[in-house]
Parts: sequence; C-alpha cells; structure tokens
Amino acid sequence: MKTYNLMLVAALCGSLTSCFKDEPLNAECDIEQAYVHIDNPTEIFFSASDTLVNVLSDATEITFEMKEGADVSAVAPQFRLTEGATVSPASGTVHDFSGGRTVVYTVTSQDGSWQKSYNVSFRVAYNVSEYSFENTRLVDGAAGGQYYEWSDLSSSGEWMGNWATGNPGFNLSAQFLGGTTPPEDYPSVSVSDGYIGKGVKLETKSTGDFGSIVSMGIAAGNLFIGEFDAQKALSGTDGAMQATMFGRPFSQEPLQFTGWYKYKSAGQCVDGKRRPIAGTHDSGDIYAVLYRNHDDAGNAFVLHGDDVKTSKYIVAIAQVPDIKDTDDWTEFTVNFEYNGNIDRELLANRGYSLAVVATSSTEGARFRGAIGSTLYIDELKVICAEQTEQP
Repeated sequence: MKTYNLMLVAALCGSLTSCFKDEPLNAECDIEQAYVHIDNPTEIFFSASDTLVNVLSDATEITFEMKEGADVSAVAPQFRLTEGATVSPASGTVHDFSGGRTVVYTVTSQDGSWQKSYNVSFRVAYNVSEYSFENTRLVDGAAGGQYYEWSDLSSSGEWMGNWATGNPGFNLSAQFLGGTTPPEDYPSVSVSDGYIGKGVKLETKSTGDFGSIVSMGIAAGNLFIGEFDAQKALSGTDGAMQATMFGRPFSQEPLQFTGWYKYKSAGQCVDGKRRPIAGTHDSGDIYAVLYRNHDDAGNAFVLHGDDVKTSKYIVAIAQVPDIKDTDDWTEFTVNFEYNGNIDRELLANRGYSLAVVATSSTEGARFRGAIGSTLYIDELKVICAEQTEQP
C-alpha cells in the first residue's frame, strides 16, 4: 500500500509540470527563477532580494516590484530554466521595461516538442489595504476545467495577483474524482451576493478516494494574500504546509482589521483519511499577520502553513475571535496586537509583509475539518496609521 500511495502522489505531481513529459529530463519548458544583476540594487529595488523572483510551476506572469521613478529602460533579466530548455529572447539581453512595458519570453523544451510563454514586467510596489473581491476571473486548470482566482488592482489598474487559494491543488486532485469539476464546486468560489457586490464562498470539500488514500481527504476553502505552490501541496502533509506562502511586502503600520462574514460549521471534524475525530467541532478562521520578511541572516523569508501564527518574525496579529454560525452578514473589528516596536526605516523599505487569511476550517492545512463547513467573506480592510507614508 505504501508503494501504491507513492506512485499515486508521483503521478499527480508529474501532472503539475506546465509541459507534460513523455520522457524525463528533456520535455520541460519552465522558467524556475528570474533575476537581474544591478551593481546597486537599491537604485531600483527596496531590497537586494527583490532582484530575484522564484517562479511557480503554473505561473505565466513574472513581475519585479520596484521603487517609484526607477529607471528600467535598459534592463537584462536572466533566467534559470528547466534542464536543457532554451529561451527567446535570450537570457541576459537588454530590454526597455519602462512605462509598464511587458516583454514576452518563450521557453522551448530540450526535445523541441513543448513551449511556454511568460510575460515579464516591472511594476511600482504598491500597498493595498482594502479588499472588496470584485476582481475575479476563471483560469484554466492544469488538469482541465476552470477555477476562480482573485486579485486587487494596482494604482495604474494592473492585475496584481496578490491573492491565492488552494484551488490549483484541488484541480489536480479532481482528475481522480472522475470528470471535470465545475468552478462552482471548488473550495473557493466567487459569489454574486456578497455583503456589497461580489463576495467569496469558502467551503470544506472532500477530495474523494484518492485524497483519502494519501491522507489528504479534505480540502478547506481558503483565500490569502500570498502564493500557492500546487506542486508542493500534493507531496504529503509536510509539503502541503510549505505550499502556502503567506504575505506580500507592505510599508504601512496596521492598526485594525475589519470586515464581514457569514459562517456555518458542519460539526465534527474528520482527519486526512476522513475518519471522525472525537470531541471536535469545526470552526472558521479569519486573521491578518504582519511579519519581518528577511531572516536573521538577511535572506528573504515568507511564512508557511506550519508557522503562520508562531514564527519569531511575526510582529503583530489581528485574529477574529469565536466565529459563530450565522446566516446574516456579521461585521468584525479587531485590533492588531503587537509583540514589539516597528523598525520605521525597515517599514519604509518594505521590510515587513502583510498576510490576510480566511479559511472554512481552522485546521484545514493539516487536512482536518468538517466537510460542508462554509465561510463567506467580503469587504475586508486593514486600517493603518496615517503618519506612515506609502511609497
């Protein structure tokens, strides 16, 4: 049975590559990292680590965030590709990215059979602190079908891609459930009847027999500021914890977290094999976290599912307490509780990140929850100190 489990996981993870492989090593055509070499990085970026972008397996947009007024009229992005792949235009060639220009790079696999295109751009770093969830779209899943994703817009109206969900992982597991799952049956769904305009519905779903076999039998509905790596999500419980990468750089001091929700618990929780857990009752979770985004050695750092509330780099948390069952939209206002003082210079240089998180099952990241628990959210807002200027 252990061998069978591993074979299933390997098969599922293999389907995550954007270019389906008939042979190992030579049919992938992905950009894994994008970076720029600049003698003085802080002329363009807030931090030297901003010169590097790690690219997720299902991504087609690569965006470098820069300072306002930075000169990107002659920049030469470089790329780390999957083995044997080539890229056109060539890695390291100079291009003009000013004025929001995008350069399209096409990667070809070593065997010449597969191609993938990436849009590379440079965007002024921008804080977003009000979230209405009106901007949503359906995207094609790697395993077929479509699911919802959300984004706020930048000051110039660009799709920022700052919100993530576990929908890409559910899309891959859904192929083992038989047939294509409609977008409305995913754990995270856009709804038209939010508190104002559109809202978000988060529901804990079953992942079927396959999910139960590999101890990932449920998928909680979730929505969070950050990124989701579907390849890691389906590599076991430890990998799933690392799949959620919480937060984006932020340069304002948050004081309060407000918003609206509705919730209905489905009762007793089950574990990853969907076995009932005695003495449990499922609950939803809504919170915001401010944390330092570089570790003690100065390396870029993000929170994951295993430390999003416990990391030593967290400086403040705003947690919505005791989410009760309610059929009516219910308002909440909670203060950020600080465990120390903010470094003002570090804050101004986007040395902190903000994560806003909502899920239908508090222990969903550990594949514990009640199938059918449902959380609706809308009109979230992080209220910040007025004296802190936005870059």
